[in-house]
Amino acid sequence: MAIAAAARWILDAHLDDYYRLRSAPGGRVDADAPALAAWDREELLAGHARDVEGGREITVLTDGMRCAACAWLIDHALAREDGVLETCANAVTGRIRIVWDPARTALSKPLARLASLGYRPYLATGEAREAARRRERNRDLLRIGLAGLGAMQAMMFAEALYLDTRGEMPLATRDFFRWITFLVSTPVVFWAGWPFIVGAWHELRGRRLGMDVLIAGSTLLAWAASTFETVRGGVHVWFDAAVMFVFLLLVARQLEQRARGIASAQVDALARARPAFVTREDAAGRRESVPLETLAVGDVVHVAAGEPVPADGVLLDREARFEESLLTGESTPVVRHAGDPVYAGTACREQPARIRLARVGADTRLAELTRLVEAAQAHRPALTRITERIATGFVATLALIAGGVYLWWRAHDPARAFEVTLALLVISCPCALSLAVPAALAAAHGALAKIGVLAVRPEALDRLARVTDVVFDKTGTLGDGKPRLLGIERCAGLEPATALRIAAALERDSRHPLAAAFADVQDAPVAESVRVIPGQGVEGRIAGAHWRIGSAPFATGGEDDGAIWLGGEHGQRARLLVAEGLREDAQPALEHLRAQGLTLHLASGDAAAAVARLAATLGIADAHARQSPEAKLARVRALQQAGRGVAMVGDGLNDAPVLAGADVSLAIGEGAALAQRSADLVLSARSLCAVPQAIALARRTRRIIRQNLAWAIIYNLLALPLAASGHVTP
Repeated sequence: MAIAAAARWILDAHLDDYYRLRSAPGGRVDADAPALAAWDREELLAGHARDVEGGREITVLTDGMRCAACAWLIDHALAREDGVLETCANAVTGRIRIVWDPARTALSKPLARLASLGYRPYLATGEAREAARRRERNRDLLRIGLAGLGAMQAMMFAEALYLDTRGEMPLATRDFFRWITFLVSTPVVFWAGWPFIVGAWHELRGRRLGMDVLIAGSTLLAWAASTFETVRGGVHVWFDAAVMFVFLLLVARQLEQRARGIASAQVDALARARPAFVTREDAAGRRESVPLETLAVGDVVHVAAGEPVPADGVLLDREARFEESLLTGESTPVVRHAGDPVYAGTACREQPARIRLARVGADTRLAELTRLVEAAQAHRPALTRITERIATGFVATLALIAGGVYLWWRAHDPARAFEVTLALLVISCPCALSLAVPAALAAAHGALAKIGVLAVRPEALDRLARVTDVVFDKTGTLGDGKPRLLGIERCAGLEPATALRIAAALERDSRHPLAAAFADVQDAPVAESVRVIPGQGVEGRIAGAHWRIGSAPFATGGEDDGAIWLGGEHGQRARLLVAEGLREDAQPALEHLRAQGLTLHLASGDAAAAVARLAATLGIADAHARQSPEAKLARVRALQQAGRGVAMVGDGLNDAPVLAGADVSLAIGEGAALAQRSADLVLSARSLCAVPQAIALARRTRRIIRQNLAWAIIYNLLALPLAASGHVTP
């Protein structure tokens, strides 16, 4: 009844094109649909949904989405639900992104429609999803095992028949081997090869020629013709070709699924890095176990040794060690001290830790990285779509060629017509064309994750492989991001201690790396109406008075001398000496980039003297100081107009426009969230050497894709004429 109701709704909604388009069977529609009221609880939504313009957004998983038609149906069905603003279903990753208006509908309503169509939703951390994935993997491995055993047995008996070159084997023995091979090959063809048969059936129902039509057609033709020849005692049988075809293609499909699952596993690993329950300390110092979703900013949590950190915060203990391999790709534990930031997804090592939470739920760095990668996976690169269309056209062309080859051989040598046509179908390789790009990209994304680089745009790798110039920001990028206050001088109208407290108040909520120089000031007042002026400084009101901190022209109206100035509305001023150290890995990273033939540039908002010193130390000839966000973007545009491919590496709010405008951009993972959202890749690793490693990997991936396409085309150009001319057997 549930299946009939789902089918009736599809027809009534005029979405019956789904049955024409789909290339795989839909998910099973359960009569007992899941209880979805829990999805409306704010505790759950706090950890898995985020606020967007006009509503909220969540990404869910489903098991039943097996082809592009399923994704098409889901998108169109959910779009009809009141309050649903946007949907994006991805059949490759099994993910569905839903944007809805909570004022118009509860999330459970569109999810109920999803479940009624056979696509049961799961959270990214759901055990049910993992159990279903394990069951599917085990079933696929069982099919491969049966096909492998059947292929070995079939080849063993076929070898005995092939070695009878003189025809001396008694007919009874020959027929015995053939019937044994029939018994061995039948379960391989119809059970192990069932996914190909079902896929071909749905492709034909949808009036589309896909690879499953070619695979199933070749297999069934070989099996059926061999069975017929066995019954009538004919000359040739091809059971071995059928079972070997099934076995090898099952292995190939398993490798394909593994390659495509690398990026999904990367996101799932990020999602699973959050515990379900957390030990929280109440106001009286008592400990209680609470769900992750109930945590709030300011809570103090206890993380036992070996457990993951539930949210972003600061360490309260004197010292603790954390493993950050999931976020940075580095397996060596990192020592954190009291007051240091600790991130969700990192694992507490030898001793427990107390942490005061600063960001929870969807605001954590872990959640931001997860959203960025999920957004990238929702789109396929243009090159992938092109090769898939080529492969589909190849199958249609091959079908016409096979028909022509059969007719030609039927007219000239009828005895060999079927054998030659079957060999033509078996030897063709459209799979190689369609897998040339996605398999290489999936493997590359997995390799990027291992070195601490997350690609958050679908075309990021292809663009990265084409760069000729790399533009670096200074503060927090080539610098170590740990500025130190060296002193305060030239105070006018205020004491140095007062100037320090005012500066700390203005910088308290600033995301600029230089704000860390004032983090240790304990008695800073509260600043109001704080406003960040990109490339210039920060201004705000303290105790009713207006203050500015930044470059001299901005803060005091004086000449730029490269220092940071604090200025008040009544002429108060102070010169703050702040210095930032150089990243330890900056020099080797830049040497690797030069060895790759890249031209390096430095564009910074800092003063000319500091920029010149850094450029001289690192050997960067083209360095520019006091660059506003607009000036940085104009410099990148000028390089692009000269025909250069530009990569931008930055970390701050000032870098967001140029990160978005460069051909490809890399944001430092510890930088501002806006910069990460504007970038194509996020460096979650602390090492700047990940930049040349990522470029080398991108270039290697582009080379491998070209090799894959070339081998696929060359193979088919050579193999198909050989088969059509009768020079190879099935």
